[in-house]
Amino acid sequence: MAHAPHCPALMLQGTGSDVGKSLLVAGLARAYTRRGLRVAPFKPQNMSNNAAVTPDGGEIGRAQALQALAARQPLSVHMNPILLKPQSDYGSQIIVQGQVFGTARARDYYGLKSTLLPKALESFDILARDVDLVLVEGAGSPAEINLRAGDIANMGFAEAADLPVILVADIDRGGVIASVVGTYLVLEPSEQARLGGYLINKFRGDVSLFDDGLTAITDRTGLPSFGVLTWFPDAHLLPAEDAVAMDRGAMATQGNGVAPIKIAVPRLGRIANFDDLDPLRAEPDVTLVIVSPGQALPGDADLVLIPGSKATIADLQEFRRNGWDVDLSAHLRRGGSVLGLCAGYQMLGKRIADPEGIEGPPGSIEGLGHLDVETVLKGPKRLVQAMGLDLTTGAAIHGYEMHMGKTDGPGCAVPMVEIDGKPDGAIAASGQIAGCYLHGIFADDTFRNAYLNRFRDGRVQTTAYDAIVERTLDRLADHMETHCDLDAMLALAKGRVV
Repeated sequence: MAHAPHCPALMLQGTGSDVGKSLLVAGLARAYTRRGLRVAPFKPQNMSNNAAVTPDGGEIGRAQALQALAARQPLSVHMNPILLKPQSDYGSQIIVQGQVFGTARARDYYGLKSTLLPKALESFDILARDVDLVLVEGAGSPAEINLRAGDIANMGFAEAADLPVILVADIDRGGVIASVVGTYLVLEPSEQARLGGYLINKFRGDVSLFDDGLTAITDRTGLPSFGVLTWFPDAHLLPAEDAVAMDRGAMATQGNGVAPIKIAVPRLGRIANFDDLDPLRAEPDVTLVIVSPGQALPGDADLVLIPGSKATIADLQEFRRNGWDVDLSAHLRRGGSVLGLCAGYQMLGKRIADPEGIEGPPGSIEGLGHLDVETVLKGPKRLVQAMGLDLTTGAAIHGYEMHMGKTDGPGCAVPMVEIDGKPDGAIAASGQIAGCYLHGIFADDTFRNAYLNRFRDGRVQTTAYDAIVERTLDRLADHMETHCDLDAMLALAKGRVV
């Protein structure tokens, strides 16, 4: 396959997972875009249940959607041609160029990589035709040499597409010198030659104190440093890439003491599309509580929000094992509100059936029974950006649908929203419980303001969420300009690897 050698490209690979690659690519995308370059983000293979819908009805990882926003580019399925969406500890749904390709267990997936690499290269070429720079993000680490055979996420892709690579290391977790040097030493000579340098990320304090550390790394690898990035304190204002942010408490918020609204979110094992939560945690009078397994739903919550899931039946079983079904009933008796989005909506109904085994073994399960609806999981998968109307407030809304299955029943006679002219969701007779299939509605400032006002003493002007994200991306680009040698990195991208 002929690639696009005329287009500069640069790949960031990590010395480990969660070193900050996604955020750095977003920052670089905004920085180079502000310099007048047309930039496209690209990740050959991603693993995440946090996905975004593209205008043409495909899906990509949410991190690439944020990077595209940073680059001021429309979303494209080619920005993340291979997306793995875990459904269990052993298997994932495979999305190829935006569409469902199938499901596979981890061991079986490795046999598919030779088929998927040409698709990743095809998408890379398509992007490269129309931009001045492609910023490529690896996954995990190339140091995982046990996974090198058939690799399409790191050095395997870099060699196939002939890309220069910069290593990214996280100093905050400790052992950063060993991380960079160790990664370099376990690579093959051809892969070492592909490395153009390294970046140190998440430094706290006086950067000059690490001068000897940079010397130690360079002496042992011959690689130059492209910069030491200090901790970026506003990272929490940007959408989180995956559920690890929830597990370490990065998504929890505290209200500012002005009529705080407490929203409790059960941390489902296969939680999906939790970008629904990002605009809520940006609100100054909202306290967002992520409830971990083994913990009770807080008794003083105003709202319990049941989020999306990639394994609805399995997560509903876990919901009951944690006693959250009992907590939810007590919450309702106290007069609290409940909202279910997508899978959360399905769980609130009377029954969920999966006769074809789409999300796991075929079967069915009794729902929580708070809405008079039943769901059958079946294809095709619905992927669409949607406009609609909140039928409780009359507010116009926009969001996206990403689900398999159909929900029907008497409860649908009182829908929560209207999507592209069609009713969706249900509201219980008490008015306390509601659910719908539409994701992304809380990113709509008008809807979020109208919805949260029911918990406020008087009307309060809501935060402009999109403006927060835009300002944060600009500050991130400023951060990159200050702490990285962007000129040298661009020169590396233009030189490519011979």
